[in-house]
Amino acid sequence: MPDDREAVSPEAGDGTIRIEVAYARPDRQVILPLVVPEGTTVDAALRQSEIDAQFPEIDLDNAKVGIFGKLTRRDTVLRPKDRIEIYRPLIADPKEVRRQRAGKNRKKPGKGGDQASEKPAGEKPEGGAGSGKDSAGD
Repeated sequence: MPDDREAVSPEAGDGTIRIEVAYARPDRQVILPLVVPEGTTVDAALRQSEIDAQFPEIDLDNAKVGIFGKLTRRDTVLRPKDRIEIYRPLIADPKEVRRQRAGKNRKKPGKGGDQASEKPAGEKPEGGAGSGKDSAGD
């Protein structure tokens, strides 16, 4: 898999790099700055961050992770200034939510429609053309 992240030399020159670990919930978000040794993997940095102590709901063994919005493997070696993001599982299938929303917005037959459309086929609505009544309602 090609890696399009920009190569950057270590910031401090002492064999360490600065990275961040990010996690967000609707009510709270955290970005933890870390200094890790060069060659550190995503998995090792996650464990070093101890972010699961602040967010016990994180399953570090199974959570999907990425670097700057792109899914990544846990054995990926980090580069300076990388931000590891821990993704929460979806609580609902997006396709199913769209189906349900679309179903609610459809008009039900016989409700809110034109009264003329409720007449049986072939029967003309009252006051219509050729009925002999004017639409003002004599």
